[in-house]
Amino acid sequence: MDGAIVIDKPEGWTSHDVVSKVRRITREKKIGHLGTLDPIATGVLPLLIGSATRLAQFYVRADKIYEGIIRFGWATDTYDRAGEPVSEKIAVELDAAAMDALLDRFRGEFLQTPPSVSAKKIQGKRAYQLARGKQSVTLEPVKVHIYELTILSVAGAELRLRAHCSGGTYLRSIAHDLGQALGCGAHLQELRRIASSEFSIDQARTIQQLESLAAEERLFDALIPASSLLPGVPEVYVDDVAAAQIRHGRNFPASPFRSEPAARLVKAVTANRELVAIGKAVLPNVYHPVVVM
Repeated sequence: MDGAIVIDKPEGWTSHDVVSKVRRITREKKIGHLGTLDPIATGVLPLLIGSATRLAQFYVRADKIYEGIIRFGWATDTYDRAGEPVSEKIAVELDAAAMDALLDRFRGEFLQTPPSVSAKKIQGKRAYQLARGKQSVTLEPVKVHIYELTILSVAGAELRLRAHCSGGTYLRSIAHDLGQALGCGAHLQELRRIASSEFSIDQARTIQQLESLAAEERLFDALIPASSLLPGVPEVYVDDVAAAQIRHGRNFPASPFRSEPAARLVKAVTANRELVAIGKAVLPNVYHPVVVM
């Protein structure tokens, strides 16, 4: 199985829990996820399987779309509901117009400080491991971009919103910073990822659905073939002779008569839709395989 399976991650599971479970279901050892989801979060968790794990580098900092609920009234040490309160609980009644104006400071590009309890690494260790070990954690601000931040509803002290953002953006940090700005504290109550790169919730399978497909010997129904991944990368069709040469590291041509402009990357694909390699432009219409499947 070389390709991707999109899982609808259940609440309470870590991303690693999902990978371990899918390894057992598919009996595939080479599986990696594209972007950690916190245990309280649900939704789109793309898994690359088999030789497709080599494509993970092309998904670094891929865009994500989330829907979440921010609860105002107190802050927590993890910036979400899983943490311990670090401020007094107070009653809050939100105003939709005022909140929308406040959200302006989080739209566009800005520097964001990740939560201390996060998967960021500090000298080889995850920040959350240090934080839970009562060690001081200082993370450098990271440039993020929020393309859309829309209020879906306001009810009492809860703000439901939708965010389209660059990879590496923490909705938990936005929740915490909003609470600081209002002076009442806030934390992330719920989070659901509905898209990650080209993967959407419509493609996602629950663990139970994947187990059912495995029992019916229909796992391939859930698999997105490797050749269908990275749909924004143009395809170059190669014959069997060229495919063999590419697998040995040989450069390969792209037709100079292609209608679209020359691309930095292309996918070398055979007539039967097998992905052979990802090529990077080294000369006009000539590509070098940087990832061979």
